[in-house]
Amino acid sequence: MLKRLLAVFTAMLLTLATFAFAAELRGDHPSTYTVRKGDTLWEISARFLKKPWLWPEIWQANPQVKNPHLIYPGDVLSLVYIDGRAQISGPQVHSGDPIETIPLSRIEPFLKQLTIVNDVKSLPYVIGLEEQRLLNSSGQVVYVRGLSNATPGQQVQLMRPINSYYRGARYTHRNALDFRGDEFHRDWATYWSDVGGGESSGRGYAGTELMLHSTGEVTQVQGEVAVVLLRQEVRDVRVGDRVLPLDTAPYDAQFMPTAPTSVAGDAHILAVSDGVIETGPYNVVALSVGASDNVRNGMTFSVWHQGEMTPDVVRHRNLLAAKGDKVDIPDEFNGHVMVFRTFDKVSYGLVMDGIRPIKIGDVLKHPDATQ
Repeated sequence: MLKRLLAVFTAMLLTLATFAFAAELRGDHPSTYTVRKGDTLWEISARFLKKPWLWPEIWQANPQVKNPHLIYPGDVLSLVYIDGRAQISGPQVHSGDPIETIPLSRIEPFLKQLTIVNDVKSLPYVIGLEEQRLLNSSGQVVYVRGLSNATPGQQVQLMRPINSYYRGARYTHRNALDFRGDEFHRDWATYWSDVGGGESSGRGYAGTELMLHSTGEVTQVQGEVAVVLLRQEVRDVRVGDRVLPLDTAPYDAQFMPTAPTSVAGDAHILAVSDGVIETGPYNVVALSVGASDNVRNGMTFSVWHQGEMTPDVVRHRNLLAAKGDKVDIPDEFNGHVMVFRTFDKVSYGLVMDGIRPIKIGDVLKHPDATQ
């Protein structure tokens, strides 16, 4: 009797799983699709699924696929049902390079040239330049203080503090930094529009963003000062630039879209790239959540514009009379964003799709959220 009940229960689960997966398939999905050069995993997922972030649940379940991160131009993908479950399968041609999950060209500067640290004041810094110049470039030397245990031949990168982030507040002022890393003024263009947050934010300081300006090599050490010869010039170097070990680890180039198990209650868009206040698909945004919130690369969120409390001037005739009678307007869905680089309390994400502009302060929710 018990075995019969288990068999019936298993059959019910398979049936439910079949209906669940079928419900997520697009009505106009192709039965087969040949991968082309220039495709991205997200775009291919969107051809088959209403929710592209469910791709791993259908693709990784296929035992024929040795590495689900790698799909190549020429691969013919077929929608099939195995044991009652929808799956994407197909022979692996493996010609050329695998396709990208998202267009790396749009995020490469944020992978290679930007980083976020928790304590910028503790980093070694440029204290002087060759021949007392105001700016230095490749082939010239700079003098660095605080580079403990430095040895000739050591490779370093020189980075400039550009923004500090705070979590827990929205629609406030930019926290741009001067050459000391202090929050006063700055004569340097930013990758971002005005950054949300402030020192009075509920969750406080989240980190300082630095931009790569050059790489260099330690050539001499005298006391607490190291002489660094600038090698690869990205931008000019000046007094106050911070010095970090050269990061030679390859960055993550493949991302599998996944849904978070939970979303922090105050998760929102901190900043928008390119110095604008709103953005759209395939542009980068900074998010107010990071590794400390269990966020990891590939995690996908839906983005919503938070509804305002609106006074009922129809019933009360004027704003003063309606002050005590406000209606909570529903949030409005704007699009989806996928995380591609994660720090402790902040992460970078790429806007994957949208029906309205995504703005600073927009809130993050589970990708399946309906309100």
